[in-house]
Amino acid sequence: MPLILITTSPRVAPGLLGHDAWRLLREGRAYTGSADHPCLPYLAEAGVQIEVIEPDPARLVAEARAGQVVWLAAQDGDSDLLRAVGHVAVGQDDPPAIEVMPGSYDLPGARMLDLVGVMDRLRRECPWDAKQTHETLVPYLLEEAYEVQETVEEDDYPALREELGDVLLQVAFHSRLAMERADGFDIDDVAAGIVDKLVRRHPHVFGSVEAGGEAEVIDNWEVIKAAERAAKGKESVLSGVPLGQPSLTLAAKLQSRAERIGAPADLPGEGVSALGARLFELVRQARAEGLDPEAELRAAARAYRDRVRAWERTAG
Repeated sequence: MPLILITTSPRVAPGLLGHDAWRLLREGRAYTGSADHPCLPYLAEAGVQIEVIEPDPARLVAEARAGQVVWLAAQDGDSDLLRAVGHVAVGQDDPPAIEVMPGSYDLPGARMLDLVGVMDRLRRECPWDAKQTHETLVPYLLEEAYEVQETVEEDDYPALREELGDVLLQVAFHSRLAMERADGFDIDDVAAGIVDKLVRRHPHVFGSVEAGGEAEVIDNWEVIKAAERAAKGKESVLSGVPLGQPSLTLAAKLQSRAERIGAPADLPGEGVSALGARLFELVRQARAEGLDPEAELRAAARAYRDRVRAWERTAG
């Protein structure tokens, strides 16, 4: 007869178990070593009684040889107990079958709950995290974003996972800080906001609008963004362009936005140096050739870096 270990996820609401897990727990002897297991109240409410006992591998193996035994594992999986049970079972002449059944599964994105919990504890218990503000965290957010950019440029995709995690940490950190404000928000509000925006700006996916191709999708996107700006009282086509971004990217974005409404392409006569004007025009030329001026200059800078490093090796 089998000894069946049912595992549950701490990231799924207690009581949301699969059909097979419910069936097995109802069928006969079911034990757990966790008196505070979050599923117990819901099982009891449904008339399923789980006996809380001291984890005893020898007892579980002996009872499973006589008939089916179900063990509701603690939410950490009770891996030590499972190894001990296996060790006992291999010493038996007629060992019971040992099965592991996931009673509940994590949905995609479930580990975000762990991040929220860790961030909340760090904010309360870590002296460094406790004193941070939105202002002090901004440099870290920028730095982490640049590190993501570098891993992509270097085709270092194994490192990309870690760097994206660092960016995600900054989102979680800012969201946790915002909870402390009287007019604050939390990470669920952040997620809800971007979900609403994505659905609103993709009517060809989530609505009845039909789009014949990428160009039409972009046109629809711009019409929707213009309506959003107007609703917020921001009627300028340049509203929402952050001036703190790298200057080549900033110039390209301003030029692109201005072209949509046929704004003058020339610079003002005053307040712009000859060098600034030349650089601004180079950005326009790059865009006309379908190139990203920021990416092109970064590629040139990386090539120069490699050349200097090679020179250092030969000169040394």
